[in-house]
Amino acid sequence: MKLRKLGFAGSFSIYLAAAAWMFVLTHFLIPFLSETTGMETIFFWFVVAGAGIFTPLIITGLFLLKSEGYKMSWQTITGRLRFKRLTSKDLLLTIAGLVAVGILSGVLMKILEMLIGKFDHSPSFMQFEPLSAGRYWLLLVWAPYWITNILGEEFLWRGVMLPRQEIAFGKYAWLIHGFGWGLFHIAFGWQLLITLIPLIFIQSYLVQKTRNSWVGVILHGGLNGPAFIAICFGLI
Repeated sequence: MKLRKLGFAGSFSIYLAAAAWMFVLTHFLIPFLSETTGMETIFFWFVVAGAGIFTPLIITGLFLLKSEGYKMSWQTITGRLRFKRLTSKDLLLTIAGLVAVGILSGVLMKILEMLIGKFDHSPSFMQFEPLSAGRYWLLLVWAPYWITNILGEEFLWRGVMLPRQEIAFGKYAWLIHGFGWGLFHIAFGWQLLITLIPLIFIQSYLVQKTRNSWVGVILHGGLNGPAFIAICFGLI
């Protein structure tokens, strides 16, 4: 089947709808649930984001695939969605990307601190104290959320949308894609969004260059997961 291009209107109707929905859930529903129950906002971020944000991304991706005439099969996964075997070159580029993102994000954080002073890198709905006795159960809630987070975003953004954006925008697709992915995170606040710029654009570029969606999974999950664990145990 021949892929149809996904231009500005189609791309940003999805990005903006997802961004608006996440803003509503994070700025209204999660605070309401936390205040009503007295439970930590991070718990409701895991539950609400997993069920109400990232699961709908998967459903949207499945709907788009169906509209193209695809059924979920191994051929669709490896071919259409480009979740295929990583080559040694893919792995080297992914490792280089991880290092580059880590360094550049750290530099941006330091520059921001110099300009505006110390600030909390996490939005209010994600803030929590390092885990202590009686709170380690949060890791059990985080694990399925993390899987859904990475699966939802990489499935829709990189697997479903990016190949079609490449038809519309050619070699510059990663720029459009990265900008749209950044808009999706607008609810996180401008400070965190700035520090995400290296990941947003480097990952988009590398997935387009390698034409392998697993590169995005490794970069996204490899930075997101260990960072959370480090915060949990007070390492950063």
